[in-house]
Amino acid sequence: MAAFKYRALDASGKIVKGVLEGDSERQIRVQLRAKNLRPLEVGPASRRIAAGASGSSGVRRGLFAPRLSGSDLALITRQLATLVASALPLDECLQAAAEQTRKASTKALLLQVRSKVAEGHTLAHAMNQFPQTFGDMYRAMVNAGEQAGQLGPVLDQLADYTESRQHTSQKLQMALIYPFVLIGVAIAVVTALMVFVVPEMVGIFAQTKTDLPPLTVALIATSDFLTNHGWLLAVALVGAVVAVQQLLKRPVYKRMSDGVLLRIPGIRRVIIGMDTARFSSTLSILMASGVPLLDALKIAGAVMNNLVLRTSSQQVASKVQEGSSLNRALSQEDFFPPMMVHMVASGETSGELETMLERSATNQERELEATLGTIMGLFEPIMVVVMGGLVLTIVMAILLPIFDLNTMVR
Repeated sequence: MAAFKYRALDASGKIVKGVLEGDSERQIRVQLRAKNLRPLEVGPASRRIAAGASGSSGVRRGLFAPRLSGSDLALITRQLATLVASALPLDECLQAAAEQTRKASTKALLLQVRSKVAEGHTLAHAMNQFPQTFGDMYRAMVNAGEQAGQLGPVLDQLADYTESRQHTSQKLQMALIYPFVLIGVAIAVVTALMVFVVPEMVGIFAQTKTDLPPLTVALIATSDFLTNHGWLLAVALVGAVVAVQQLLKRPVYKRMSDGVLLRIPGIRRVIIGMDTARFSSTLSILMASGVPLLDALKIAGAVMNNLVLRTSSQQVASKVQEGSSLNRALSQEDFFPPMMVHMVASGETSGELETMLERSATNQERELEATLGTIMGLFEPIMVVVMGGLVLTIVMAILLPIFDLNTMVR
């Protein structure tokens, strides 16, 4: 069975929208009439999904592939873990999760997965149809859980992992909101002064026909430029941002940009801490779920955002494949923290590698939070000083000619 979207009229003439499962559009119309609804429109649950299925592999890729936000994925994973632990059949679990959600796109996605499961496919195989929604690590863990007969506990681990990732992402976003707001306010205040206040003062100074201080002349020139050509500057800035974004979509330029960021001391520490913590956490949960070490290394490396660090993780996987121990392979790369390497070595010796990787990830996340807290703590006073300096410069440029006039009058 497939999922179909519908629009229908109820007995009061109100339009009702939703998703139903059936073998054909005709069957959906019959179901709607049985519910005293008058069908207006019935079609595939997601035309985007249907369009993505036109390829030979049937895998949904590209711009129109269905996606879930991090919070939605965490919620669905937790719901599935709870339902599977209740010993319900898997297709009923997916059906219940689909009925629970209020988002039509999420419901359609879950019903598509349920349709595949109802046809006899495994959950991992059904999720393979949506690689941009369910990542490599997610699908590998589900596959390992199904093969080991431990799907419920694995989904619990996945739920914890996705919730932790979402929580970390939200904290990082919240930490960045204040600086950007402060920068925006500073730019708005300075622009308003330059465009509206300074031109009014220029008229007063022009009537005096006296030589103006260099600071005032520079301020007037800047004000004239922003007033007459400010829109060109805004367009140029937007164009530059768009051009940079397009360039960074190409692996060559993305790698160059990532390499430059790793050469900046403060940013280097944040990027390495963030990506290596993600690497350790992913590797730990994959190995705990029964995924082989080599496969786990490849998947964990893919979750790194920085391409230079991702290449380094690939080198680690290659060395482990050649017979090297994990801690030795990590120590030969420059980007993995020494504490992480030592904890991995201890885990390999004691046979508790998964536990030590998890502890390493926790330690790195704490260090990252402390580093971000320090950076944000320094950023606030620096921005206040910079903003105050700009406003003081504008005020002084306006007051200097007034002081000169007072001197001439005396």
